[in-house]
Amino acid sequence: MSDPIETAIFEKLSAIDPKGTNGKSIEPAEVAKALQPEQWQRMMPKVRGTALGLMRQGKLTITKKGKPVDPNAFKGVIRLRLPTADETAAALAARPAPLADEDDGDFA
Repeated sequence: MSDPIETAIFEKLSAIDPKGTNGKSIEPAEVAKALQPEQWQRMMPKVRGTALGLMRQGKLTITKKGKPVDPNAFKGVIRLRLPTADETAAALAARPAPLADEDDGDFA
C-alpha cells in the first residue's frame, strides 16, 4: 500500500514535468489542497514531513528560492521538485550506514 501523500506529490510533479527533466516545482500546499480541500492547512505538516523523508531517500528535492535546502535545517516557504542525478547521489551518500547485525537478527 502506498502513502497517499507521496502519491499526490508525484502525481502533481508528473503533471507539470512529465519527463522529470524541466526542474519545475510545486508548492506543498497544492498537495495538501488536493488531499483535503476544506482543511488543507491541517495536512501541511504531514506533506512537509513526507517530502522531507522523500528528500532523504533521494527521491525528491526541497527548494527555497530555487536552491536545495539542508534537510536538517530549513523553515519557511519551500517548493518540491524531482531531484537531479547529482542531488540523488548526494542524498544517498549522506544516509547513515545500516547497523551491522551481529547475531543475524535473533532476539533470544
